[in-house]
Amino acid sequence: MKAARWHGVEDIRVEDIPEPTPKAGEVKVKVAWTGICGSDLHEYLAGPIFVPVDEDHPLSHDKAPITMGHEYCGTVTELGDGVTDLAIGDRVAIEPIFACGTCPACLEGKYNLCDSLGFVGLSGGHGGFAAHSVVPARMVHKMPDDLSMEQGALVEPAAVALHAVRLSKIKAGDKAAVFGAGPIGLLVVEALRVAGASEIHVVEPSEVRRQKALDLGATSVIDPTESDAVDTIRAATGGVHVAFEVTGVPQVLPQCIDATRHEGQVLIVSIWEKEASFQPNTAVLKERQLQGTIAYRNVYPAVMALMTQGYFSADQLVTKRIALDDIVAEGFEALVAEKSHVKILVEAPD
Repeated sequence: MKAARWHGVEDIRVEDIPEPTPKAGEVKVKVAWTGICGSDLHEYLAGPIFVPVDEDHPLSHDKAPITMGHEYCGTVTELGDGVTDLAIGDRVAIEPIFACGTCPACLEGKYNLCDSLGFVGLSGGHGGFAAHSVVPARMVHKMPDDLSMEQGALVEPAAVALHAVRLSKIKAGDKAAVFGAGPIGLLVVEALRVAGASEIHVVEPSEVRRQKALDLGATSVIDPTESDAVDTIRAATGGVHVAFEVTGVPQVLPQCIDATRHEGQVLIVSIWEKEASFQPNTAVLKERQLQGTIAYRNVYPAVMALMTQGYFSADQLVTKRIALDDIVAEGFEALVAEKSHVKILVEAPD
């Protein structure tokens, strides 16, 4: 079958590999759609970050080259021995976390903080940029009948956003800022609406993405190349209760801190390619908090329930649909060249 595989920086190849077969406790899925994630782009431009290169990942037992793609959905086509709660023909979204189940975080149920954390399509396994995928049955979530397959490919990134907002201190009526209106930032805007934020101020240089943020419910949008984002936010709010950092750009982190009020909170959602610095007194003198967040846990059912209510809509977020053969030129390179894109979906080959 065809699969898009990471071999190195700026080296993703569509090639033929053997079609996988499920073992006991596993499920085979005919992939429908897979989204290109910011994490995929980081691996393409600056990896390896999650991709294991020199040694096998301890849970996937794979190393590069690996089949990429972790934001995906499809239809169950085969069940391994012992899988009883799924049926052939089920439409499913994949929760692609590798977790050991035995480390302290896993034992507390916080499997996204596993000491050996990995992701299908980043850390090995049978990723979604392929015709077929095989995953452990625990990664598979049945989709409601009224969700489209395109929606299924957005469950994973929407789960990132919903988990971040749930982890934050935001309360109904609070004010928030979101720095970065890429796919995750825009999904954070929607999750903040769900949480009842009274004001959501979005900082984003792309005009197309700023308009999309307004379409999704942002109170205001700020072009940081035209005005001082911190001054603008503080003038409008006196400082927000929570600021979400969703850019991964080092100079943005101190801006997020400065945009919050006393006892404010910064949620760091990005995966970083390099270090970022800030003056610790900006946190100390106002008793602000910095909180990291990675992936999600136990939120897929909630995400899909919100999707049935109209949140996290593919119609609003998907800006391009491409074939797997075109994934480098029309996918990764397009995302590098055109910051107006929100979410690019890749259609699996037959």
